[in-house]
Amino acid sequence: MTGDVTVPVKNASEGVALIDSHAHLQFPQFERDRQEVVHRAAVAGVSGIVVVGTELDSSRRALELAEQSGLFATVGFHPHAAGTFTEETLDDLEELAAAARVVAIGEIGLDYFRDLAPRDRQREAFEQQLVLAAKLQLPVVVHDRDAHQDVAKIVEKHAQNLRGAVLHCYSGGTKLAQFYLEHGFYFSVSGQITYRRSEALRATVAAIPIEHILLETDAPYLTPQPVRGKRNEPCFLTHTARQLAELKGMGYDDVCRITSSSAARFFSIEL
Repeated sequence: MTGDVTVPVKNASEGVALIDSHAHLQFPQFERDRQEVVHRAAVAGVSGIVVVGTELDSSRRALELAEQSGLFATVGFHPHAAGTFTEETLDDLEELAAAARVVAIGEIGLDYFRDLAPRDRQREAFEQQLVLAAKLQLPVVVHDRDAHQDVAKIVEKHAQNLRGAVLHCYSGGTKLAQFYLEHGFYFSVSGQITYRRSEALRATVAAIPIEHILLETDAPYLTPQPVRGKRNEPCFLTHTARQLAELKGMGYDDVCRITSSSAARFFSIEL
């Protein structure tokens, strides 16, 4: 359900731009008003959006949107689609990744919660895409749902060759976060940190250094609590930024500046 959207407009104390490090604006949920969504994001102070691919077709559409609208794209096969991943797919991804607006390989990883692809195929696709990312010297966007140990084991195997990694919608807890921090990796947090029952997640995020945190919407999913029930979109990233500022005891502008600087550095982008 989308409903009417009230855009959170910047006020005088909110002068620093945000980067939405993970959104799926190429998905059908945005077919009706995609350009209006991009405009509302800009009005709200979200000056950069990374459109994340989940299989070959969505990666192509992410790149097309990035090129048309001045956004950025990632290309990759989500674990849900690993059952259709092939050597030819890998070649196609490498070709797409050569485009100037492609800033990472992703969304890749493991999902043992839904198990929509056999786990051995998930692990194989994950590893092959990590090898591709290392070859191209692109960072990776990692999906991990209920597969913490296997993801960590595979990432550790390839860590020395990777240019960087961000754990998308991180849910692995404080101890595992320390393992990833030792490798210099990043963590992206979404509207989940605003949910009433997310006390454990907020405690984990509070323990992660702000310099290693990126903000994301995962639009159209994970709408922040103040606007829950609506389709999520990048303009709602301000709610997550405010929650993070409260968790860290920091000003909103400082959170925007630090997380956006980290995102720009991670993806090697200039706004």
